[in-house]
Order: sequence, then structure tokens, then C-alpha cells
Amino acid sequence: MTDTTERVLRVLLEDPTARWYGYELMKATGVHSGTLYPMLARLAEQGLVVSEWETGEERPGGRPPRKFYRLTGIGVSAARVEVAEYAAARHTLAPARPGRTAALRPSHGGTR
Repeated sequence: MTDTTERVLRVLLEDPTARWYGYELMKATGVHSGTLYPMLARLAEQGLVVSEWETGEERPGGRPPRKFYRLTGIGVSAARVEVAEYAAARHTLAPARPGRTAALRPSHGGTR
């Protein structure tokens, strides 16, 4: 997993039932569209994310429909495991900072 994937999964895990559209995810994670949309497509191919288009009733003022993304049930479980393992690996591999022990170093987390 990459830092970028970890940030996206963390945001999706904040409320596993929430639907997010791409621009919201970009703002929340700092991930650019050229990285985000292929990542979401890969996660969908793996069955971890499902996408759906916004219906006409959900669109005020006739703006173009948005495509929403959310974690699947399997995606929630897998994302929790992956994010936890990634955080543990980063903590283990992080270089010690002068004057601090590894046990006191906070783990990195990409949240909004």
C-alpha cells in the first residue's frame, strides 16, 4: 500500500457507510484526480469500493451527475486491516528522531 492509498482508505473509514464523490475525496486527502480515480477504479475491481451515479432527484439546478464511492462490507474489513498494518509498518520502519525513543513517537495518520 502507498501513502496515498492509506490516506484515501482512512477517509473512507471515517464513516464506512458514507458516499463520497471524487472532489470531496480530493479535498479531504490532498490526492489529485489523476491518482485518485485510477486508485478508486482498482479498489472497485478488487471489490473493496462500489460506485454509483447520483440520481436526478439528488442533483439541484441541473448540474451534471456526480459519481459516488463507498466501501463495501469486505472493503471496510480489508481497509481496517491494511491501514492498521501500514501504520504498524511505518512505525517500525520510521527512523528514530534525536532525543525521542521509538515507543514515544506518534504514528502518522492522514485525516482531514
